[in-house]
Amino acid sequence: MTLKVIGAGLGRTGTMSLKFALEHIGFGPCYHMIEFMADIPAHLPSWLGVMEGRPDWDAVFGGYVATVDYPGCTYWRELVAKWPGAKVILTLRDPDSWFESAHETVLSSRMRDMLAQSPIKAFMEATVSHDFGERIDDREFMTDYFRRWNAAVIAEVPADNLLVFQAKDGWEPLCDFLGVPVPRE
Repeated sequence: MTLKVIGAGLGRTGTMSLKFALEHIGFGPCYHMIEFMADIPAHLPSWLGVMEGRPDWDAVFGGYVATVDYPGCTYWRELVAKWPGAKVILTLRDPDSWFESAHETVLSSRMRDMLAQSPIKAFMEATVSHDFGERIDDREFMTDYFRRWNAAVIAEVPADNLLVFQAKDGWEPLCDFLGVPVPRE
């Protein structure tokens, strides 16, 4: 199956809302970290190939028409190269609120401590936190990283193939970008 939508926004930028929205308007199923976590034994083998530098993107995203959030967003460049016709959506939020949200959830010290003892530690380091290193708790570094990430997506994806989006923007820009009608809900 071919990916039609590639989410390049980092986790904690409205990616779960976008996942549900995409599935609601016909771009599902949509791969999100929740799929990985719901069935690690089924998903980890394909991601191990990615981590080892031999990605089989067709296997990783078999059966999916969209991806948002981690782990897919980490590889947005590779996915755009694989599926150049896919639409790219960059989800945004205020950098400080992103830092706070991420550090209360997916990047919290509690989560990192839990994952340090987990068989998916290497996966999480490779697909989520590999760029952060020892600076993961440094607000200035992390918010700068967030800004640079977003700037790179905007600079590298052709404007006519990119939607810069916040969940509060609502259905209209999303549906217009994807060429589908706005739902009544």
